[in-house]
Amino acid sequence: MPVGIEAWITQIPPITRGWLALSVLMSLAVQSQLVTPLQLYFSFRSAFLNGQPWRMATTFFYFGSISLDFIFHLFFFMRYSRMLEESSFANKRADYFWLLLQSAILLLCVSPLFNLPFLSSSLAFVPIYMWSRRHPSTPISLFGIITISAPYLPAALVAFSWILNGTWEAAAGDLVGCAVGHIGWFIRDVWTREMVGGTTIFSEAPVRLKRLFGDTV
Repeated sequence: MPVGIEAWITQIPPITRGWLALSVLMSLAVQSQLVTPLQLYFSFRSAFLNGQPWRMATTFFYFGSISLDFIFHLFFFMRYSRMLEESSFANKRADYFWLLLQSAILLLCVSPLFNLPFLSSSLAFVPIYMWSRRHPSTPISLFGIITISAPYLPAALVAFSWILNGTWEAAAGDLVGCAVGHIGWFIRDVWTREMVGGTTIFSEAPVRLKRLFGDTV
């Protein structure tokens, strides 16, 4: 039986575990000087005109060099992505991947408007925001100092990121992630359920994607 760190890793749901692993490996690769951040950031010119499409993926896995800010974003993303995948998306891996994929595409589209070359923290705030809206009565203890209700969690984390980095520009990506997370939540929990009365292509993964992930169709 797996023990220690191996047991902890295997208990993390697959989508969150894969995202976490790629993010850590990406930062270690930069730290080891195998690649540079200049090879990972996203821009339309580099990705489409210069023939470097991998930037559309690497921008979502680089949380910066290993630092306090790196640990902060990685910890909260892993915690709430895991909780969301284990609750709302239990046995629905394709649907969770579909949420993240749609959010990533939207972030790629709006990134030039906010000058965001790296979108990892923005995407990380999508599951945080989604979880907070789906568990509105859950109390959250922040660092053992204050207790807030779940809907205030994204705002509190954005404020902490602002304080940690000393400038509001550093929290801009987190704010954009909250906005995209709100769109994802609205489509699934308000528009689809209350206005459409059923699932849509935006709220549920396509059948082929479900088969790819081995979900029941």
